[in-house]
Amino acid sequence: MLYKTINPHGGDVYKEPIRLDYSANTNPFGTPEGVKKAICGMIDKMYHYPDPYCRELVEKIAETENIPSDYILCGNGAAELIYSYFEAALPKKVAETAPTFSEYSAAAENAGSTVVRYYLSKDNDFELDGGILDFLAKEKPDVLAICNPNNPTGRLAKPQLMENILLYCHQNNIRLFVDECFLDLTENGDSMKRYLSSFSNLFILKAFTKNYGMAGIRLGYCMCGDTTLLKKMSQKVQPWNVSSFAQKAGVAALSEHHFLEKARKYIINERKWLLESLKKFEFFVCPSDANYLLFYGKEDLDVLLMKKGIAVRNCSNYYGLGSGWFRIAVRTREENEKLICAIKSICEKV
Repeated sequence: MLYKTINPHGGDVYKEPIRLDYSANTNPFGTPEGVKKAICGMIDKMYHYPDPYCRELVEKIAETENIPSDYILCGNGAAELIYSYFEAALPKKVAETAPTFSEYSAAAENAGSTVVRYYLSKDNDFELDGGILDFLAKEKPDVLAICNPNNPTGRLAKPQLMENILLYCHQNNIRLFVDECFLDLTENGDSMKRYLSSFSNLFILKAFTKNYGMAGIRLGYCMCGDTTLLKKMSQKVQPWNVSSFAQKAGVAALSEHHFLEKARKYIINERKWLLESLKKFEFFVCPSDANYLLFYGKEDLDVLLMKKGIAVRNCSNYYGLGSGWFRIAVRTREENEKLICAIKSICEKV
């Protein structure tokens, strides 16, 4: 018996045979060898409990991000940190953009919050604009959640706009939750972490899933200058929530600088090729800064591709979208050619 509610995300490769998974936005190069070796090296130590404070990992993150170690909290994936954040902050009203990642509103509602949405426009290629400030003035939320780059659109918010949003939130007692899980795979991503020491209302979420192909390990971390909030969050999760394998994998991953830079450059070129290829089918394709693309096409495209063993993310359950919207990861050229070939064969039969 499966007790989980319907999984609203991509990456479910266990239900049906899948030869190409475009539904999960992970690094096209997979998992670094150094990470694999670190996990294997923990096998003979699995009889020990994990470090409940993730000491070595926290110090490595602090060194990598150049922030104080007491600004950092690790979790069993970014999802755990999202839920513990809202359970600790207990906001009455939460604002988010639409479309965006569904777990912010799910976690907020689970904590008893009301969720309001600022809808992004297709006519503006789903770019976040200054209207968000007027929206905040009208709605007066306790928390604003922003995904940057946004999921599923792949759009990066302009740095000046993000700074204006942060200042407005600070002046109006609004917590700013910024998800930067995809930021390191963008070309011009501008992290908000430089503001952490000056703005205690700022909370930044990051994960190892996307950058290092570690979705199955479940490892994420957050950064925030409000250490009281982080302590409350730590009390909302179970003891030993981050496994020894995940902790060692995280330490190893943060040394894989060349791996990440190589992937970033590769994604830029492949994303351009994929975008132009999709446009040849007269699909609307949203400009993207991330390692995935959002497009509007044939309504049953996901079903037809699944028959060929190819999984894409059906985005009809996102607020602000609907039937016919899909998201695909940027994979290797060999894989991308197979995807485009499959889509071509489907479109030619119409």
